[in-house]
Amino acid sequence: MNENIEKKIVKFLMNAANIDDLEVLTTWLQKKKNKQLFKDYIRTNYAMDININPFDTEKAKREYLRKIRQDKKKGHTLKIYTLFKYAAAAVLIFGLGYFYQQGVFKTSQEKVTPIIVNNKIETGSDKATLTLEDGLQIALVKGTNYKASNATSNGEKIVYLPTEQTATSKNKNKETKKIVYNTLTIPRGGQFQMILADGTQVWLNSESQIKYPIAFTDGKTRQVELIYGEAYFNVSPSAAHKGSTFKVLHKLQEVTVLGTEFNIKGYKDETTIYTTLVEGKVAVNFENKNKVLKPSEQSNLNTLTKTLNIAKVDVYDQISWKKGVFSFERIPLKEIMKVLSRWYDVEVLFANKSLEEIRFIGALNKNQSIVSVLNDIKNYGVIDNYEINEKRIVLR
Repeated sequence: MNENIEKKIVKFLMNAANIDDLEVLTTWLQKKKNKQLFKDYIRTNYAMDININPFDTEKAKREYLRKIRQDKKKGHTLKIYTLFKYAAAAVLIFGLGYFYQQGVFKTSQEKVTPIIVNNKIETGSDKATLTLEDGLQIALVKGTNYKASNATSNGEKIVYLPTEQTATSKNKNKETKKIVYNTLTIPRGGQFQMILADGTQVWLNSESQIKYPIAFTDGKTRQVELIYGEAYFNVSPSAAHKGSTFKVLHKLQEVTVLGTEFNIKGYKDETTIYTTLVEGKVAVNFENKNKVLKPSEQSNLNTLTKTLNIAKVDVYDQISWKKGVFSFERIPLKEIMKVLSRWYDVEVLFANKSLEEIRFIGALNKNQSIVSVLNDIKNYGVIDNYEINEKRIVLR
């Protein structure tokens, strides 16, 4: 990407682009490779993804410039509008992210002040509860340290030492005969990381629980159980463990790892289990059926109908949560709020049920306050107003 184009992209993101700048970008983006360069630039520098559609109408350009002038008068910064979508759209900026609303953009002429009573909603953070084999529970919280003979934690992640470092030559054989399990539970409003004794890295999303052995035996299957929630795995290769395979059990399915990185999502209040392959190869086993996934493929297992389907997906949208971003691809507002309710540990109610099916494309920085998120949604006409009462949100 040449310097001139980069400057025009930055001007566009900062609302400083004029008609000439837009014309140059429009022409440049006619080439497929340039669209990808643009997407890569946005993702790298602004921690967000974007879908690019043709921007070739004078009406859209005029609307873009009108919106810039309008928002500058209000003292509000809108960093992306409709350059790559049609004019009847709304793009909402959330820190390092944005939302694109499919449908008609509306601007409320009447300013209604949100009702906020005793707001107790906090942004999610690193925290978990470690349950040992004997039932003892230990709170792991950011800023506090935990140390045991086989593991350490700084409050952001827990690291298990390799078996050979935790067992002496005298009792090593005795320890390997009995498999000792720990359980890590991530509450609503939390997230956590862990490194298993074999070196496998695991990222756990809000409201998740995983059961795992504190040590593995080389040559034997390494097996963990994602009891519920969402986890991203970067598995230590079998070649480093005398060929021992790695398996993840979750409800009705069993995932055998033939490669390295993948994501599993299966919450207690959802009927579909999503397994997304990022890199390598995994086999999803269900009722004696074996489906092998390729990178960028996702299996959808419906626990009610007992059906298993495979589809191509945008991997970034599926795993961005572990990088501090929630990325949404044409997701209904109801589903978006479900994700946010776990991260902010809140209850969300829709006073206006028609809002539930409004779909979005975009991304949200996980470090933002819930008030900031709701204000942007309101300011761009997606909702008329909202209420916060302690840890409950009502959308209107």
